[in-house]
Amino acid sequence: MAARGGESYDSLVKDLQELVKTKQCGPILIRLSWHDAGVFSDGKLKGGCPNAAMRFTDAGEGTFGANAGLPDVALGLLKPITEKYVPSVIGHADLWTLAANVAIKEMGGPDIKTRFGRKDAESSSDSVESQVGRLPDGDKEIDHLREIFHPKGFDDKDIVALSGAHTVGKCHLDRSGFDGAWTEEPLKFDNTYFKEMLEKEYSEDKTEKGNPQFKSGSGTIMLISDLALLKDSAFKKHVETYAKDQDAYFKDFTTAWVKLQENGVTGLRDSL
Repeated sequence: MAARGGESYDSLVKDLQELVKTKQCGPILIRLSWHDAGVFSDGKLKGGCPNAAMRFTDAGEGTFGANAGLPDVALGLLKPITEKYVPSVIGHADLWTLAANVAIKEMGGPDIKTRFGRKDAESSSDSVESQVGRLPDGDKEIDHLREIFHPKGFDDKDIVALSGAHTVGKCHLDRSGFDGAWTEEPLKFDNTYFKEMLEKEYSEDKTEKGNPQFKSGSGTIMLISDLALLKDSAFKKHVETYAKDQDAYFKDFTTAWVKLQENGVTGLRDSL
C-alpha cells in the first residue's frame, strides 16, 4: 500500500488482508466504501461524503434499501478490526476506504493509494436525505447512469471504469432483488467483466423477486445498467478498450475510484 503510518498501520493492513482471504469478503468491502462515498452529488442535489453514516441504523443511510447487507454483514465482518483500531489508529470512514483498497489489491486488482482524514458522522442525522438521485439503480439505462454520475464529476469513461468493479462479487436476492455473479471468478479483480459482456450471449431473465436481469448460458448475469454500456458508442468504446487492455482499465479505474472515495472531503493526508 502506498501510504504509511508506522507499525500500527502495517498491522491494520495485515489484518485486513487476512480478513479478505479467510472470509472471501472483498466484494462487500468494496461495496461498503462505494456506497459510503457514492452519495456525494454536486448537481440539483448537494452534499454527501464518505463519513460512515451507515453504521447508524435508526434512520438515514443505514436504512437505505440500496445499502441492504452493509450495516449488518459488512460491518459485522469488520467488527473485530474496528474494535481493535478505531478510534485509536483510524476513523470509521477511513477504515472503510482502506479496507476496500486492500480488498481490491488482494483480489488481484491495482494497488490504490489511500489518503486519510475523513470526518466520521456523529449520528444518522449526518446522512444525506435519500438514495434517490445519488446511488444508481441496476434496472435503469444510460440516461440514468449519466444523471447519477455526471453531478459527481464523472464523465462517460469514468462511469464505464467504475462499472467494472462488477468484475467481483454477486447480487444477493435478499438484498438487491437481483441474483447471481457477473463473472465466472467473482473473487478475482480483473477485466473479465468487460470481456464477458462482449463475448457472451445474454437472455432476458426475471429473479424470484420479479426483478429484470439478463443471464448467460453459464449462469452469470448482467443487469440492465451493465448492458446499457453497449448501447451508446461513447460507453462501448471504453468497454472494448478495457476488454483488450487490463492495464488501461486498472489505470482508469484507479483514477475514478480515488475521486469517488475523496469526493466531498478536503484536507486529506498521505499517512495516518
